[in-house]
Amino acid sequence: MKNLSRDIEIEGINGGRYITIVSGLPRSGTSMMMRMLEAGGMDILTDHIRVANYDNPLGYYEFEKVRKLKNGETEWLQEANGKAVKVISALLEYLPENYHYRIIFMRRNINEILASQKKMLINRGEPVNSIDDVEMAQIFQKHLNQVNNWLIQHHNIKVENINYNELLQNPSSNLIKVNKFLDKYLDIESMLAIPDPNLYRQRENRPGTT
Repeated sequence: MKNLSRDIEIEGINGGRYITIVSGLPRSGTSMMMRMLEAGGMDILTDHIRVANYDNPLGYYEFEKVRKLKNGETEWLQEANGKAVKVISALLEYLPENYHYRIIFMRRNINEILASQKKMLINRGEPVNSIDDVEMAQIFQKHLNQVNNWLIQHHNIKVENINYNELLQNPSSNLIKVNKFLDKYLDIESMLAIPDPNLYRQRENRPGTT
């Protein structure tokens, strides 16, 4: 009975509509998931201000106003109802509670994330973080633990974890899970055409994913 009451409360927010959030650590496959949702027929919120480059040749699928969440600028979320928008994990805590969110949280092997970020900084000619990989991995894991704890405390949020590495290895079963989570009739066949193995450049051979 308690769960039923909670479901009714959630569905009452914004008339039962929700915002789909694609989130995760940077370099965890969030852009690829946004492309998949778009290919599947879902409306997405993006402005293409951050243009494609070598590190993300198919685009970042970002929406510039998302960065302003921490400043309390949330009016743009009205545009996101019924759509998907990319919000990195560090900004999730700034989402206002008067919306209902379904979050696709991308997980990826932390060693691969570190290698991908390092390569991106090198490509940009920017200094590589002086913190060693072991310490950086611990920082990332601590952040993920904090985000996980925050997510489970909010009744207006539902979460589906999708592992980037598993998505590339077995896309069909993972996309079926995404489709069910979103209560959509997404075109899974079109979504399956999105992953490009040639773009999976930072591979971790050892087991262990976040």
